[in-house]
Amino acid sequence: MAYIKNISHEEVLHLADQVSADKGQIVSKTLAQNDHVSVTLFAFSKDEEIATHDSTGDAMVLVLEGTGQFTVDGKEYILQAGDTLVMPAKKPHSVYAKEDFKWLLTVVFPS
Repeated sequence: MAYIKNISHEEVLHLADQVSADKGQIVSKTLAQNDHVSVTLFAFSKDEEIATHDSTGDAMVLVLEGTGQFTVDGKEYILQAGDTLVMPAKKPHSVYAKEDFKWLLTVVFPS
């Protein structure tokens, strides 16, 4: 049984190539999901967004390509490829694509 899904095993991959979004789209690909952790790849086309929401777990983002704006509890953060941000559990946050961008989201839930 594979715990990581929707991606090749035992093959060197460029993570950003595993997801793409056409104009006006947000695309997500779940790589792992259980009661303790969720790992999801995202591709946003420019100007797409996810409205303010919160999570019961800490959410860590890693930007793979492009530039995204993450707003956490009212404070804006501009992230580019290679940047990481942790959004604490239960704090309101949103995501906006300043340009096309791809990112990896890892959420760790309380036990």
